[in-house]
Amino acid sequence: MTLRAGETHHFTVVDDWDVRLDIWLADHLEESRSQLKRLIDRHLVTVNGNTVKAGYLVQKGDQITVVVPKAQVPTLRPEFIPLEIIYEDEDLVVINKPKGLVVHPGAGNLEGTLVNALLAQVDELAEGSGKHRPGIVHRLDKDTSGLMMVAKTNESYAYLVAQLKERLVERHYLALVQGVMSVSEGCIDEPIGRHPKERKKMAVLSSGRPAQTLFRVEEHFSKHSLVRCRLVTGRTHQIRVHFAKIHHPVVGDVLYGFRHHNLGATSQVLHASFLKFRHPSGRFMEFESQPDVEFSKIVEKARHMN
Repeated sequence: MTLRAGETHHFTVVDDWDVRLDIWLADHLEESRSQLKRLIDRHLVTVNGNTVKAGYLVQKGDQITVVVPKAQVPTLRPEFIPLEIIYEDEDLVVINKPKGLVVHPGAGNLEGTLVNALLAQVDELAEGSGKHRPGIVHRLDKDTSGLMMVAKTNESYAYLVAQLKERLVERHYLALVQGVMSVSEGCIDEPIGRHPKERKKMAVLSSGRPAQTLFRVEEHFSKHSLVRCRLVTGRTHQIRVHFAKIHHPVVGDVLYGFRHHNLGATSQVLHASFLKFRHPSGRFMEFESQPDVEFSKIVEKARHMN
């Protein structure tokens, strides 16, 4: 039997054992003696209603109870991570997320995220969609930089999320993609779902959710194209999957891209450059953000590549 957090187990000793309690438990449970001894030392194991030591000799007829404590959910800590706040009022914050920053904590990773930074620099955050996602209305991939809106109150969170669901938020991205695109503008309309074999990836699948990306080529280079994209939908990795599908993957994309002509980029050259939405007060707000120095240098390399 395997012990699980939050469970309580009861046993009755039916034979004459005359062995130590920790040894008896190890023979009946799929746990190490050291782990069982820790439970005994914490008074989480009782015999006949009494706490005993690990060396107690088990007797026939003993009633043994083992209580496994509930798993402790780690709490998020504020961290003073540099963060560019573009706008802030009592309802929301607009930030310019740097490349390389994970948006919210995940399994085994509760530090060094945008949420940790927000906790240190913003006085109030909405509950959001989970304990580890306070204020987070929408996401950007770790290595995608640019504009994000963050809710400070539960009311503003609900208001902004509703706009996203109704496709009323306007989001533009700049992407440097492989190859010279043959059309100057268009719409990629391909459904996206979880890759059937590689679970960290998404893929164009007939069974996927509808996904549309509008695009316009800003500049053609000899082996690359600088593209402005507008999300109609907001699927995971949408721009990266869509441009890989049409054989123009984002430069530097280690999941979906090519290994050649990456111009020294080690991750996707993708920046959320424009954001427009209706504020909870009713007025429209729009923000623009220029790509960082690294993005600009890689574009310059593409511009001067023969």
